Formats: sequence, structure tokens, C-alpha cells
Amino acid sequence: MPVLLQAQNADEQDRKYDYYFHEATRLRIQKQYDASFDMLQHCLAIRPNSASALYELAQYYIVLKQTDLGMETLAKAVENAPDNYWYAQGLANLYMQQNKLDQAAELLEDMGKRFPGKIDILYSLLQIYNRQAKYDRSIELLNRLEVRMGKNEQISMQKFAIYDQQGEEDKAMAELQSLADEFPTDYRYQVILGDAYMQKEKYDQAYAIYQKILKAEPDNALAMYSLAAYYEQTGQTEKYDNQLNSVLLNRKVDAETKVDVMRRLIIRNEGNQKDSTLVINLFDRIMEQEPDDSQLPMLYAQYLYSKNMTDKAIPVLQQVLQIEPTNTTARMTLLGEAVKKEDYAGVIDICQTGTEANPDMLEFYYYLAIGYNQTQQTDSVISVCERALTHVTDESDQNVVSDFYAIMGDAYHTKKSMSDTYRAYEKALEYNSNNIMALNNYAYYLSLERRDLDKAEEMSYKTVKAEPNNATYLDTYAWILFEKGNYEQAKIYIDQALQNDEALSAEVLEHCGDIYFHTGETEKALDFWQQAKEKGSQSATIDRKIRQKKYIRE
Repeated sequence: MPVLLQAQNADEQDRKYDYYFHEATRLRIQKQYDASFDMLQHCLAIRPNSASALYELAQYYIVLKQTDLGMETLAKAVENAPDNYWYAQGLANLYMQQNKLDQAAELLEDMGKRFPGKIDILYSLLQIYNRQAKYDRSIELLNRLEVRMGKNEQISMQKFAIYDQQGEEDKAMAELQSLADEFPTDYRYQVILGDAYMQKEKYDQAYAIYQKILKAEPDNALAMYSLAAYYEQTGQTEKYDNQLNSVLLNRKVDAETKVDVMRRLIIRNEGNQKDSTLVINLFDRIMEQEPDDSQLPMLYAQYLYSKNMTDKAIPVLQQVLQIEPTNTTARMTLLGEAVKKEDYAGVIDICQTGTEANPDMLEFYYYLAIGYNQTQQTDSVISVCERALTHVTDESDQNVVSDFYAIMGDAYHTKKSMSDTYRAYEKALEYNSNNIMALNNYAYYLSLERRDLDKAEEMSYKTVKAEPNNATYLDTYAWILFEKGNYEQAKIYIDQALQNDEALSAEVLEHCGDIYFHTGETEKALDFWQQAKEKGSQSATIDRKIRQKKYIRE
């Protein structure tokens, strides 16, 4: 065949391959995976050893759980594109996932030669050799990494751990000594060396190191704490207490270190009532210094809660808020305590400052509105809800937004502004059509005005269906039925309300009397009206009903 014709055929094959490969890619992006798979098969029919098509096919096989075929195909891609790092890395990862560690190690060793600049290869190999407990090879790799990266804590600590695990104590300690020598002004590494001697119960060497550090840097918190641990482990109780105090009561020691020390102390003393007193005393002494960081007081409050010392925790949480007003954990905890005690003045105080510190947290507005409602500050309830609604975003909880409108509806009703009341309830139901509180109150107030009773009945029925044993909702539904003249049906629901009303409220009792009167049971009606009066009924007609022994509409 002429050379020119051969070249033309090759060009045609290239065009066909490129077309099928690009089409496979387009179809994959459009999630037409079957069609994409077929296009790749066409690619291999043209070029059986095309690494790119083999790699893409391998991904399909892996997704289809044909892992062996995927591995085989991916290995062929790597064989035909030995300089493609990503193909090789994908195959190595697949070998590791399938626990074929020898094959993964062999491939990674080869990759290390072909891609000497890729340090990730060495870390992958290290992971394999550690899993295989081939510690000599792990040490060799760590040495290679150290040559590349220089001596550092991560590598030295891994070498220390391997030597220690193998029982080669001299080499393990020498590794830590080498790290400390490499960074002579970073006393943290010397502390690590001292702590390692402590673990080996070589107390003289540990003590000498701590003393050397503290001579050069008297306020080194890590060395101070390690020295305290030394005193504890060697039975020098008085020195241990003094040393611990020197760490925790030292203003030059940062808050994070003190928190870490106190956490360790808490863990060590867990379950010991006597030592919990020691922990509390230490915390109290630290707090006397008026810390300017909230971490320690927050830890103290958590500790007190764990010991059921809530009353003692409250002033600590208040101190947290003085230091960090935006600490929502502390504020919400205090709020929970105030709500539990029905301390609504406290709720108002906590939430007022909460809305200032965290203006986007709707929870504080919500409980502030409740606090104002409980203290009959109706205008403030409306004002707070309006402020809260200015912070509503598309991400805000629709149910919470609905509740704000429902609360506003209740407040407007207190002010006898019925148009505003109903407008607020409509907005509440717009955000949450199943807002039970809004449905019940809206329905009940409509029934009192004897308007839109079909709508009221529909809303009230939803509340009864949602909570069939709720006396308030049953009473509302019964009363709407009464206003519609469905007396027998109203009696069924008022009886259920009566059965579920443990307090036997005056309102339910009077409704019972009204309904029973219309079902022809006058004596029972009179008895219910009498009970309602004794319970303090505020009805304007209750006395006349009893005196005249008949229902009188208000």
C-alpha cells in the first residue's frame, strides 16, 4: 500500500476515535451511561490499547461492581500510559481498597522511580508497610521522607512509635533527642522528650529536662504541667498541688493550656467525690482572677452541670456572657433555666441582650415575646415580633416565622384589634398551614364573633385530629358546633373535653352547661353552670343562667 494512502487511513482512524471518545464524554456528562459505554467500546475497536478509553471503561466496571475486570482494565491503561501519574495512582488506590497490598506496594515502588517528585507516593507506601507490619521498610521510608522534607515532628514521632513498638528503646529515645537537638529553642520538643522518659519511668532524666526548660523559660506552661505530673507520679503530693496551682493561677499561662490542664484533671478525678471538691476549688480560685477568656468559665459551668450543681453554674454562665456576649451556648442554657423556673423577668433580661448580641437568632426574639406576653406587656410583644420578622431570610424556619405571626395574633386580640388579629393568623397559616395554636385561636375567636363558622369548624377540626385528647381544642370544636346549632354533636366533643380537662376550667364547665341545656338536660346544665361560677367564671351571664335556669346568650 502506498505510504500516502496509509497516512490517510491513519488520519481517518484518528478522526473516528476522537469522535467516539468525545461523544462518550458528552453522553457521560448527560448521564446517558449505557450509550457512553458503547462509544468507549467503539474507541477500543479502533485502538485496542488506548489508555484513555481503557481508563474510562475501568471506571464503569468499578461502578458496576465488576471490580476484577475494572482492575484488569485499569492496569492495562497504566501499562499503555506509563507516564500518566493519575492512572497509576488510581490503580494503586484500587489495589489498596481491595487489600491487594503487595501489588499496591510494587506499583508504588515503581511509581516512586518514575515520579520522583511526588511525595504522596512515599506516604501511600508508608501506609501499606505499616499495615503489613514491615517496620524496617517503614523506617527506611521515613528516613527518605526526612531527607526530602527535613526533620520534623510528624516523621520523628512516627519513627519513635515504631522503634518503641519494636522494643528498641535506645533508638526510640535517640529519635526524640535528635528532634529536640534539631530545634533547641522550641522547648515543646524537650517536653515531649521528658514526657517519654516519664512513660518509661526514668524519672531522674525527665526531672532534669523539665528543670532545664524552666530555668531557661520559667513560665513554660507545658514544662510546668509535666513537672506537676512528675510530682504526682513520684508521690510528692504537696509539691504536686503547689505545681498545679503555679500553672493554673499563673496569668502568663494562656487560657487554652489551662483548659487542657483542667480537662486532664477532671478526667483523672472522675468518680472521686473528694477530688471533685478539689477541682471546684481550683476553678473558683481561677475565676477569682477574672479571666478575660470564656473557655475556662465555660468548662467550669459544664463541669458543675455534670455534678448537678445548677445553682452554682448559673453565675458562672453569667460571667461567660460578660466576657463573650455572643456565646449562644451559655445564653441558651441560662434561658432554659429561666423558662424552667418560670422566671419571665429573667427570660426578658437574657433575651433582650441576646437579640443585641446575636440579632439574627430568632430564638431570642421568640422567648422575649413569650416573656413579655407572660408579664402582660402586649405592645412589647408586638414590637418584638415585628423586629424578629425583619431578620427572616429564605433560610429561616418557616414554622418559627409562623409562630411569630400567631403570637402577634394573640397580642392583637388582647388589644381587641380584631382585624389585625385575623390578618396575623392568616400570615401564620400562610407560613405553616398546620400551626395548631394559630388554627385553634383563630377558629375560637371567629366563633365568639359568630362569623365564618364553616371556616372556623374546618380549622378547629384540624386541631382535634392532630391532638384528639387536648381539652382546649376539643372545647373549641364543641363550641363552634354549638354556635352552628349542632347540639348533639357538640355534646360528644364537650364530654371528651371534660374527660381530658384535669383542671376542669370554668370556661369548659360553662360551655358544658350551655350545650347540655340545648340537648334538654336542664338539671345537668344548671350543675355545670354552678361549678363554673365556683371556679371563678368571668362570664357576664353566669349568674342570670343559674337564677333563671336557662341559657342566656352573651
